[in-house]
Amino acid sequence: MPGSDQSAAHSDRSEAEKIIRYDKDPTTRIATITFDRPDQLNAPTIAARLRYADLLHRASVDDDVKVLVVRGAGDDLGSGADLPEFMEVQNSPAQGPRLAEYKIGPDEVRYPPKESFRHGATISQWYANAQAGCRSLQEFKKISIVEVKGYCYGWHFYQAADADLVISSDDALFGHPSFRYYGWGPRMWTWAQTMGLRRFQEMVFTGRAFSAQEMYDCNFLNKVVARADLEAETAKYALACARNRPTDTVFMQKVFFEVMKQHQGEYMGSLLSGFFESMGGHIHADDDGDLMLGNAFEGGLNNSVKDNDAQFPPEFRLSKSGREQPE
Repeated sequence: MPGSDQSAAHSDRSEAEKIIRYDKDPTTRIATITFDRPDQLNAPTIAARLRYADLLHRASVDDDVKVLVVRGAGDDLGSGADLPEFMEVQNSPAQGPRLAEYKIGPDEVRYPPKESFRHGATISQWYANAQAGCRSLQEFKKISIVEVKGYCYGWHFYQAADADLVISSDDALFGHPSFRYYGWGPRMWTWAQTMGLRRFQEMVFTGRAFSAQEMYDCNFLNKVVARADLEAETAKYALACARNRPTDTVFMQKVFFEVMKQHQGEYMGSLLSGFFESMGGHIHADDDGDLMLGNAFEGGLNNSVKDNDAQFPPEFRLSKSGREQPE
């Protein structure tokens, strides 16, 4: 029923506004986006990702904004997107939920059938679009600063990769669970360029998380401070950026860096990794011991991830609690 679809959409938007909070101070011209879902490690829903992309677009135009700070509520920046929601939508026989992510009404188009390559590839290619909320910071024409603490995994790792500056607490962990459980991430090209090929290959092939110090050593971070000093340090950087050159100059500078990134293939990298990610369903396990994402959901995602994590050395584990357990 159209009425129920509209009610669901309104509910999604209302929830998204709670998950992605936005504030701006026209006096300092500093805006702040806060991921506020700490009970779910700040995982954004689909609607929240779309709101995030829209907020970045608006802030890029807004003359009251010169610097944007992105942070998380609670103990972490975030551990990635809402994977159970993604899988539920991906496997739904109804096309409405998936089309809603593309900002298309449920009866406006016919979605590609499950047996087609386009059924899965459409969503992975969508992640290369700034409107999807995955590489949105790449097109942001103001200064962006990501404040990292605790987990910086998955989708949140995308944001750190795409930001202009990253300030981190010394207890932060960086990585993408996909390297352990699926194999690909849409920002792989950018990570390789930012971290350096050797260190990024280590992250991909071992699947392990990197510490803040390791990420600083490979030039991914601008500053590492104690957790208690994190907000003050971020504020210091934000104010310095806001008080430096005029916003017109910043816009020109961002265009220069964008040209440089595109010459290096940033967007092409997103398209390529999206293509390979689309083929993930055709990966053949070496033996029965390999954890495949579909099997993990069937056996219970949390338990499957926990059991798999325990197979690795403590310092290679993804969970903070798991890293504290003996081998």
